[in-house]
Amino acid sequence: MTTEILQELYDRDLQNLRKEISSYSNELDLWRTEKHISNSAGNLCLHLIGNLNHFIGNVLGNSGYIRDREAEFSSKNIPLSEMLASIEATRIVVKKTLSELKTEDLMKDFPLEVMGKKSSTLFWLINFAGHLTYHLGQINYHRRLLTE
Repeated sequence: MTTEILQELYDRDLQNLRKEISSYSNELDLWRTEKHISNSAGNLCLHLIGNLNHFIGNVLGNSGYIRDREAEFSSKNIPLSEMLASIEATRIVVKKTLSELKTEDLMKDFPLEVMGKKSSTLFWLINFAGHLTYHLGQINYHRRLLTE
């Protein structure tokens, strides 16, 4: 039951990420920063893709994904079509990985210590879902504040 709920939440928010990224009227605005806004929506999107592919796809699902966290924040002007394809590929990997987890797997220790903390897989999956939602909200505000 818990894994189905997690699948639903991740799927919903990754579809919302796709919608937000698609809603920019000017593709260049995805990469725009201004005043005290230090991260563009494009870089936040790349960060979410990297985070989920690393922690869920690779650590839990053995996908073989190799994360380049620095590139998540330094890459610029990636075509919208490529961004949307990456979001969809991430959605599929997350859904597949979560569908293969059993409820008892959620109570086991997460295979990595994250941010200096060892905790259950469920704890980290909830944390990563919150991280996704947090940055999704930032992207929404970025789009509304910086685009006409």
